[in-house]
Amino acid sequence: MPSTVLEMKSISKSFGGVHALSGINFELKKGEIHALLGENGAGKSTLIKVLGGIHKPNAGQILVDGKPVTIDKVQDAQSLGIGIIHQEIVLVPHLTVAENIFLGREPLTKSGFKDMKKMNEQAQVMVENLGLTIDVRTKVIELSIAQQQLVEITKAVSFDIKILVMDEPTSSLTGEDVQRLFKTMEKLRENDISIIYISHRFEELFSMTDRITVIRDGTYVGTTITKETDTDTLVKMMVGRSIEKLYTKTSVNIEKKEILRVENLSKANFFENISFKVHTGEIVGFSGLVGAGRSEVMQAIFGAHSYDQGKLFIQGEEIKITNCIDAIDNGIAMVPEDRKDQGLVLKNSVGFNLTLANLKNLMNNPLFISESKRKKSIDKYVQDLKVKTASSDALVSSLSGGNQQKVVLAKWLSIQPDLLILDEPTRGVDVGAKAEIYAIINQLANQGIGIILISSDLPEILNMADKVCVMREGKLVKELEEEDITQETIMSYATGGDNISL
Repeated sequence: MPSTVLEMKSISKSFGGVHALSGINFELKKGEIHALLGENGAGKSTLIKVLGGIHKPNAGQILVDGKPVTIDKVQDAQSLGIGIIHQEIVLVPHLTVAENIFLGREPLTKSGFKDMKKMNEQAQVMVENLGLTIDVRTKVIELSIAQQQLVEITKAVSFDIKILVMDEPTSSLTGEDVQRLFKTMEKLRENDISIIYISHRFEELFSMTDRITVIRDGTYVGTTITKETDTDTLVKMMVGRSIEKLYTKTSVNIEKKEILRVENLSKANFFENISFKVHTGEIVGFSGLVGAGRSEVMQAIFGAHSYDQGKLFIQGEEIKITNCIDAIDNGIAMVPEDRKDQGLVLKNSVGFNLTLANLKNLMNNPLFISESKRKKSIDKYVQDLKVKTASSDALVSSLSGGNQQKVVLAKWLSIQPDLLILDEPTRGVDVGAKAEIYAIINQLANQGIGIILISSDLPEILNMADKVCVMREGKLVKELEEEDITQETIMSYATGGDNISL
């Protein structure tokens, strides 16, 4: 049997009397890829922060290579060979990729200055060893979320590590990037580096991991050998019950009327001649690899970014959208890809966030908000979307990822849109919350709302979309009707190659 490199025994952690972890056990063997699985709020991130020296446990013991260790700070974890890629990107945006990789340990010239030439050369080698094509002289703020995640991975691997924790590393990756990451993980395993892998994507767990440990509500549920278990068993362990149906998709029995028509929409260096339609009750999926231009098109439609040419029609009438207010006034709402940076004000309450887009309809007069209208709106959407929160006054940052996403959804549903754009709506969300969000999407479609669903999760597109627009390199290369939608066909058009199977 492989030797054990890490043991976490009876780990407990409380915050202000709330038990985040209660007697958690976890074991990691040398060269093993071991999944840590649980719903949002189950305690996964807290356990990893204990391992990484961000939180100090109230009780329990940590052993590395069989020896008890004390991890009081991040530097302690690093000295023990523990590297962590957190779900939230923690790079310095205005520094270059190379500067981020070497932050705090920059090579110096004989004169004591940063040796930028040496740093860039070494960083470029690291990036290329992972099969990436990022220029390390680029500032992080200029990179996409997917590219930033890859920089995080490069930075973690650049340390002399024996244990690597990957918290939702593929949440913003698709296609080739995911496969490249998996190849890198295999190389790490071959070098006896052990990996703790956190993901809600079951196909990844069954493809890459050796064992899976499940925690629920801060407690240890059990550990299973991956090849000896199945999805239903893991779901029951995660949520304490069986989810009969993950995807909810029913036929919409309403008259199909055109809500949105896009004609030849273009923006130099981002997308070109994009044309498509969305009808009442229709779910239009947008698929493609990272960088294909899907989000940029939708941001232009929503007024978050400008476009150079093209026409937009709402209910058959041409409109001009120059900002988000124009979009909202025309019945368009958008749930962005990055809920924490673009969708929520994390330092404010659930109620504040939920009513932010609909303030003008909650006013008694131009100066004052009606508290009764505000409360009624908050209560309605917290109840309708089953948002789990201690109260509407709780900080939205205290909610699990799935409930944060519900708050973003509720914020936009409160304006009663005709068209709802969803950009990666279940990214970083656990299986239970996914099922609830899919049910909400289905319900909205049945109410006649037109929905654009951007997703890097192919099963999500396959099971929820009525038709699929496939984008590649800024162009809409194919529109697939429901009977033609298959995983192989989508990937064939997305990559520009022959039909492939993932």
